[in-house]
Amino acid sequence: MTTRHARCLCGAIRVTIRGDLDDIAACHCSQCRRWSGHVWAAVPVPDDRLSIEGADHVRWFRSSDKAERGFCATCGSSIFWRAFGRGETDVALGCLEPPTGLRLQRHIWVGDKGDYYDIADGVPQEERQ
Repeated sequence: MTTRHARCLCGAIRVTIRGDLDDIAACHCSQCRRWSGHVWAAVPVPDDRLSIEGADHVRWFRSSDKAERGFCATCGSSIFWRAFGRGETDVALGCLEPPTGLRLQRHIWVGDKGDYYDIADGVPQEERQ
């Protein structure tokens, strides 16, 4: 079984992910751009395959009536996103320890993307999700 590790910038939060990962997406919605400073790329992980060391450093922000976002209370790293009742947590790709061996599979919410960049990588694009 594949095991991957991720962490926040200061290392207070360390994440272990067990098993293969799929559905790697870059979100271009205005909420993700405001939260992360640009596009937010992440991968969904079933909660039973996700372990968080330093969970007491995670702060959750309810960003809508459907989802919340998790960040490090010490360094501010944007690490998690989860929809309520889904049983999985999206983990930011930028927090994964290299080499990841992963490739972006789709761009989502491109209808809401910023006007200051283009998407020209040939990866499939979805207006919404």
